[in-house]
Amino acid sequence: MGPNLYQALPFWQQAAIVCPLIFLGGFVDAITGGGGLITLPAYLFAGLPVHFALGTNKLSSCIGTALTTARYARAGFIPWKLACLCVAASLMGSNLGAHLALFLNDRIFKFVMLFLLPVTALYVLKGRALVHQRPPLPQARTVLTSAAIAFALGAYDGFYGPGAGTFMLLLLAAAAHLSLNTANGVAKSINMASNLAALTVFLINGRVLFPLGLLAACFGLAGNYLGARSFEHGGARAVKPIMLTVLAIFFVSLLRDLF
Repeated sequence: MGPNLYQALPFWQQAAIVCPLIFLGGFVDAITGGGGLITLPAYLFAGLPVHFALGTNKLSSCIGTALTTARYARAGFIPWKLACLCVAASLMGSNLGAHLALFLNDRIFKFVMLFLLPVTALYVLKGRALVHQRPPLPQARTVLTSAAIAFALGAYDGFYGPGAGTFMLLLLAAAAHLSLNTANGVAKSINMASNLAALTVFLINGRVLFPLGLLAACFGLAGNYLGARSFEHGGARAVKPIMLTVLAIFFVSLLRDLF
């Protein structure tokens, strides 16, 4: 695609729209996960075609996810043998999902998102951020279940992405019976791998805007840092209304574009 297809707005106007929302997405992601429900719409609000929005969002989210994954690794929450198997499964799934996303044209992809948005909004509204600790499974079953989750959600993350980190956390805790801290650590490592695999596909296909993505990543890191600090002081209560508001605005925007 040529530059004229994504330069409907000057760079400074794109940045003025994207950066505050990426900051907000980083803030939300640090508290409950699911910041992609805000960051992907941010790029679409700025007028980027879907594939450029997906690719540039992967660039900025990779940087934030890398920082969070390193923090969990230092805290000892990542069991590396299990995480490495999950990372391999996630890389395969994400590569598949990203290629599928590139296969669909903008309009078809927007119709897909029109279906996915109410589903994710319902999840945000009704879902629980935490689950009760379950008794451990046999090791082989834990590994197979975790790898299956990593492949499936890696494919989802490569194809679309928003909410993938939260879904990973919940499924690893509920289906693989990992402790909450371990599930969080493994989910971050899976998410990191899926982001990198998808970013590589979008880079090869020329669908990443580096200046906007790197600038937005700085705002995402700031939001992630403040979100982590806010979580320590009980700041999670405002997250659900923020996410639902952004999803509603994005849904209306999609309807306007399509109809």
